[in-house]
Amino acid sequence: MKTETVAMILAGGQGSRLGKLTKQIAKPAVPFGGNYRIIDFALSNCANSGISDVGVVTQYQPLVLNRHVGNGSSWGLNRHNGGATILQPYSSVEGEKFFKGTAHAVFQNIAFIEEKNPDYVVILSGDHIYKMDYEKMLDYHKARAASLTVGVMPVPWDEASRFGVMNTDRTDRIIEFQEKPDKPKSNLASMGIYIFNWPRLKQYLEDNQSKNRQMEDFGHHVIPAYLRNSEAIYAYSFEGYWKDVGTIESLWSANMEFLEPNHELNIRNTDWRIYSNNPNTTPQFFTKTAKIKDSMITDGCYIAGEIDHSIISNNVKVGKGSVIKDSFVMPNAVIGENVRIDKAIIGEGAHIYDGAEVVGTESEIAVIGYQEEVGGYSDEV
Repeated sequence: MKTETVAMILAGGQGSRLGKLTKQIAKPAVPFGGNYRIIDFALSNCANSGISDVGVVTQYQPLVLNRHVGNGSSWGLNRHNGGATILQPYSSVEGEKFFKGTAHAVFQNIAFIEEKNPDYVVILSGDHIYKMDYEKMLDYHKARAASLTVGVMPVPWDEASRFGVMNTDRTDRIIEFQEKPDKPKSNLASMGIYIFNWPRLKQYLEDNQSKNRQMEDFGHHVIPAYLRNSEAIYAYSFEGYWKDVGTIESLWSANMEFLEPNHELNIRNTDWRIYSNNPNTTPQFFTKTAKIKDSMITDGCYIAGEIDHSIISNNVKVGKGSVIKDSFVMPNAVIGENVRIDKAIIGEGAHIYDGAEVVGTESEIAVIGYQEEVGGYSDEV
């Protein structure tokens, strides 16, 4: 059965700039916003855009991510014809098939895509926070008779070197591309969202594999090759909220922005829901000593302390006399009594013992890692 469009979510990255938070889990599996993991946004965008065939490409520390995605049922992607499929490195008669880059990951999964026989393939990063209708971008791609369309938006000049940046002509055709340049010529950044005509991309990947095998990354290799061969490459401008949460500071600031009642992402909009695979847990409980101000508290939490402008994820325990301010606490963390936490990210399953302090600044956020312990030893809350 022919499928017009297949989405490939590249979710195998380590996310080393997140330091302690990704030592044991892949970056797209990092919790966000209390009820979500980062990959939920790409998966939900696919579901809401009517893309039902989704390959999730994993590699680094995939256990939590694989368990979270499952068969895609939380996003309505568990269908008889279509659905979400976990795609991991594997061994074959040719040897080990570990992914060397973004384009190489797609090449290694050509068989999965060919099984669907699509006209188009949508390549997505699994580690950005945004809402986007990929169907509108596909309509734009078709209208331009493009071979490749790149989702773009302007970023601050001092951040441009973190991205692939490009220049376009008056018709929005891309005429120049730089991948993470030291001295960027533009601040028009790639969002890591690509729509390719699948037969043409397949030809590029297979031809290169039979020759020098150097086409491993979309930014470093595929897009420059398309430019050299004068392929029709167009920029699709996105004007909504989009955040690359690839650093501690950006992850913290995105969570703090998430608390804003009029946040541009509009998470409460039922017309474009962000779905997730959440645990079935107990209701939240606030003791008589609890004080909550300008915060999000999710299910399963036990709060006996003070929470101010913070996000507390599911199944977190906060002891009496503790104060948490301007911070993001990930699931299953235990915060003892008389603890002070300010401008910090507390990792999943971490344990902060009685009397400890975890204090950062806006320029240097304090971070406690996955299942890390801080302070002396005492009984849990």
